[in-house]
Amino acid sequence: MLLEKTLNNPYAHNYQLLIKNILNAPIYFDPTQEIVYRGDKRFTYATFKKRVHKLAHMLSALGVRKGDTVAVMDYDSHRYLECYFAIPMLGAILHTINIRLSPEQILYTIDHAEDDVILAHTDFLPLLEQIKGRLDVEHFIVLSDDEKILPTSLHVKGEYEALIENQPDFFDFPDFDENTRATTFYTTGTTGFPKGVYFTHRQLVLHTLGALSTLGSAPHQGNFRQGDVYMPITPMFHVHAWGLPYVATMLGVKQVYPGRYIPDLLLELIAKERVTFSHCVPTIMHMLFNSPKINEVDLRGWKVMIGGAALPKAMCQEALKRGIDMFTGYGMSETCPILSIAQLTPEMLDLNEDAQSDIRIKTGRPMGLVEIQVVDETMRPLLHDGAHSGEIVVRSPWLTQGYFKDQKNSEILWQGGYLHTGDIATMDEKGYIKITDRMKDIIKVGGEWVSSLELEDIINRHPSVKEVAVIGIDDEKWGERPLALVVKDATKSLSDKALLLHAKEFINKGIMARESMLLKIKFVESIDKTSIGKVNKKELRHKYTH
Repeated sequence: MLLEKTLNNPYAHNYQLLIKNILNAPIYFDPTQEIVYRGDKRFTYATFKKRVHKLAHMLSALGVRKGDTVAVMDYDSHRYLECYFAIPMLGAILHTINIRLSPEQILYTIDHAEDDVILAHTDFLPLLEQIKGRLDVEHFIVLSDDEKILPTSLHVKGEYEALIENQPDFFDFPDFDENTRATTFYTTGTTGFPKGVYFTHRQLVLHTLGALSTLGSAPHQGNFRQGDVYMPITPMFHVHAWGLPYVATMLGVKQVYPGRYIPDLLLELIAKERVTFSHCVPTIMHMLFNSPKINEVDLRGWKVMIGGAALPKAMCQEALKRGIDMFTGYGMSETCPILSIAQLTPEMLDLNEDAQSDIRIKTGRPMGLVEIQVVDETMRPLLHDGAHSGEIVVRSPWLTQGYFKDQKNSEILWQGGYLHTGDIATMDEKGYIKITDRMKDIIKVGGEWVSSLELEDIINRHPSVKEVAVIGIDDEKWGERPLALVVKDATKSLSDKALLLHAKEFINKGIMARESMLLKIKFVESIDKTSIGKVNKKELRHKYTH
């Protein structure tokens, strides 16, 4: 009886997991730490806090209330970080618009999300002008690096800096239910219009704590801690930049936002601001490694988490040679996103570079509070032996509860009480997951599965290969056979015969199924990408299998 009374103590504060509470630690304990934009603009955390409060006042003056939706179209910036906090802290919903979608897709997401206000960088005003006649948006606010508004036919309320300048620097943010929706963004998927994914305050705070505990507790490798300098190279419109700006802010570390992704600027910022932790897709890393400036920058001590696509072993090995701690993080738009991280156990640190790379490129081990199962078609869990493959299904407190205004696909996503990732993988006895393919990308040759990802990794190891994507094409005898679309290094020579011999060397060692011997090679100028830099296999299949 005494315990029951204690649990229902009317005097105890019912502390809600709200985004506003992430700000507490850095503001109170290190208010002089810096937030940097492009190396040009610098703010202390104390100033950042005031700017968040000013932004809240400005939006409130425009009539933004709890439940309204405020959209942002910007490059990675201090302004975006301010929106990450001020908008949901009002009880409003932050819609991070994917600026790489087509105008029609952007129009669809704005309409579907029911945006009330749009904050847009000057670079995106022409795009909005194309669709303005079909937009039902109350207010536009211009984001400008030089604080100027270029001529536009949109009815804008003003420029961001000018609008927040004279606002009070304290806003009394309300308490409300932690299950209030905080963010919405759209994942392009493979068919039809983009799907809306949404997350609550509770989910975002728990994801922040989960990532912080896993990254912060790693003793030697794959860690993110106080004293690091953080720079995202994952767009802030995509899954909250993997949620890591919230982690960085809770840690109170120096944060560097690069604006547009220009290779030389990114490398310059890494050197000048002494960046120690970043995350990106392999495409971005490939772009940096191919920059002439790469050899002018000392990258030793830089930690880079790779996600969004498989980390090629050759890329990982090049990173290790340069002193970069490169490792895989896994998740998807629907999972907030981080589910697992490829971190080395202490005994693995003594392994040679080749053996270490094999672990670093795996999908990793689940974070705390993440339940991952590898299951067969009947949802039966498979053995953790590194051999039996099936679909990854997952439960965690930070997974989206469904697709916004899309009951049918929400039910499919959560069929059987687990979120279905659509990824095919194995899990070994130590809990390390290794994705072998996407369900829709698996190639079935004569009834046997061939992993496109493993074939890509083998082909990538050839020194004359710049980029590769493997898809399945129809074959009269075998049903399907693999086709490798290869971008050659322009400075080196390479024939299809030489590349096939290279691939068959690995196949003959038993590393790949013998069905992979049916591989065909096609050299191409470039490989199609999605709006977030992933290889667009849907488009590749359309182009090369018809």
